Amino acid sequence: MAALYLIPPALTSKSEPPPLFDGTTRSSIDMRYPYPMTKTIENTMRGLSQIQIVPIDLQDRPAWYKEKVYPPNKVPSLEHNGKVTGESMDLLQYLDNNFEGPKLFPTDPAEKEAANALLKHTDTFTKNVFVALTKPDSEAAQEAGPALDYLENALGKFSDGPFLLGQLSVADIAYGPFVERFQVAFPALKNYDITAGRPKLLKWIQELHKIEGYAKTTVADPEIILETYKRILAIFAKRL
Repeated sequence: MAALYLIPPALTSKSEPPPLFDGTTRSSIDMRYPYPMTKTIENTMRGLSQIQIVPIDLQDRPAWYKEKVYPPNKVPSLEHNGKVTGESMDLLQYLDNNFEGPKLFPTDPAEKEAANALLKHTDTFTKNVFVALTKPDSEAAQEAGPALDYLENALGKFSDGPFLLGQLSVADIAYGPFVERFQVAFPALKNYDITAGRPKLLKWIQELHKIEGYAKTTVADPEIILETYKRILAIFAKRL
């Protein structure tokens, strides 16, 4: 497991806002959830060391965040050059277009086609694996298996590197934060190792952990991950 990095405490309804629109590039996130990670991973891997991470408590959001920063009242958001951009994939494209660094959206036709297919499948993947967490232990592995095998097989299509398109790309950023949390949740809650029998998936996770930007903004405290999933699963169970 990659080393944990210190992240400032999350801002709540009682917190004062940081100085806004003062020229600082800020990333507003909630570390407990995977969606915000897509943008902050991109930020740090591009070498934007000046980025200021502003954790927001989504369960107790400060009113000023909606009023003064981002009216949709969601994270992630990026404050840059006097404006705020939101939505994970939009942010990735914005950063690819507006900051120097390796492009994470591929231009090679075959890689572009594969990336588009992977990105379209992200919601299906996360839904199927999450639903497996709601099943009894005896069924969890069977339910999650096909989705995890999809990722294992996708990792074998480009042999020039350990990542989904061979080299690090937007596809890895789209899946990594979710897999990171599933890797913690399944052994603890379902006694199931999602990397068992999936060597490429294990290697992929290990290689992601070597990237400082990934480790800094994605690898969360396992106890926090489990607490979050237990709460979500409890809410889900009441709806059944």
